[in-house]
Amino acid sequence: MVQSTQHPPHIVVSRLPLYLRCLMYMAAEGHKVTSSKELAEKLGISSAQIRKDLSHFGEFGKQGTGYDVAHLIEQLRSILHVEHEWPVVLVGAGDLGHALVHHTTLVNRGFRIAAIFDKNPAKIGLQWGTLVIQDVQDMAQVIREKGFRLAILAIPAQEAQQVADRLVEAGIKGILNYAPTTIIAPPGVRVEYLDPVIQLQRMTYYI
Repeated sequence: MVQSTQHPPHIVVSRLPLYLRCLMYMAAEGHKVTSSKELAEKLGISSAQIRKDLSHFGEFGKQGTGYDVAHLIEQLRSILHVEHEWPVVLVGAGDLGHALVHHTTLVNRGFRIAAIFDKNPAKIGLQWGTLVIQDVQDMAQVIREKGFRLAILAIPAQEAQQVADRLVEAGIKGILNYAPTTIIAPPGVRVEYLDPVIQLQRMTYYI
């Protein structure tokens, strides 16, 4: 695998996890080899686009023989840096937070909720699985001590920016934000958003 010193477009990177997920399902079903055509049929993305996306990172297949599924999974995991498990900080012990802690797909895809924080005294000290909900006031210290780099925000919108600032100051480099608001982060910190209302509004434009 030969990677360019320049980052590919974000839209290309955003499709790589889709390819990886599809390949993992195929591997579980016993597929040994696939093609860009077969991937395209499963994903609704053109085969030419898939080949172009992968070409940003090297040559993975051979004309006439396609892609070795196990090898391509290994390469995509390496590109996405998920060949090892990432510990994740969760801020917010509400219903969404509870669902995320018990979301087994996270573990299967290279991520693990490693610490939970909340400001509600009634929740601090409660045990969720193997984790104990900690006071958000201790969050920065724990992040620095453990070297955590990823965080999930599952808190009200009005609190998101302040908490995000504290996360960044403590050393967090990537934030997945479920709060329905935009977070301003400094260069070098990546913020991604999951807001179902936004997704629904995008769909209603086309319906």
